Amino acid sequence: MSIEQSTVEHVLVVPTLLFHEIGHFQGWTTNVGPYLQTLLDPEYISYRPRPAVEEDPSFKQLIPYCIFRHQGKVFHYERGTAQGERRLHSKRSIGVGGHISSEDQESGESVYHVAMKREIEEEVHVESGFEERCVALINDDETEVGRVHLGVVHIFELEDPKVQPREESIINTGFADPRDLAENLDQFETWSQICLKFLIETGESQ
Repeated sequence: MSIEQSTVEHVLVVPTLLFHEIGHFQGWTTNVGPYLQTLLDPEYISYRPRPAVEEDPSFKQLIPYCIFRHQGKVFHYERGTAQGERRLHSKRSIGVGGHISSEDQESGESVYHVAMKREIEEEVHVESGFEERCVALINDDETEVGRVHLGVVHIFELEDPKVQPREESIINTGFADPRDLAENLDQFETWSQICLKFLIETGESQ
């Protein structure tokens, strides 16, 4: 393997067809268990070069998408131009997370949870105790980015509203009521739009 080949990130993907067989949806579902049981089955996952799968809708990249909340208010920020995904530049967001890399397998622990913890620690510094739960899956086949990703939404209930950015790409941060953020819904990336609607419509914004 050449040096150039070895530096290409390989990310966890599942066949889009498998997602459709379990049950395709647009938007969100709270029926998380049956999906993750199948989608994280080692029989179906593979690690493929990220540049290739970013343009290949026959695969879905699984993405932990973490929302930090304190007393009903959620952490939000703007994605600066230093952010790696050019298609999301200047968009606002309420989610922190990213790809599951082949390198996340090296710890011997759950690759999914290792990746989620790594992505959080790379992007933000959480200066608070918390309780975490997985609440939904999100899918958006109406955008270029969404067609090749499937989000797994986690809510972190914080004891204190203390989340500080680590990455230069995370700017203009704060905590706000989802209803207030939803008044400017079109400023947010699509997944955050879906999550804001989810929080409000399911009562999760309380």
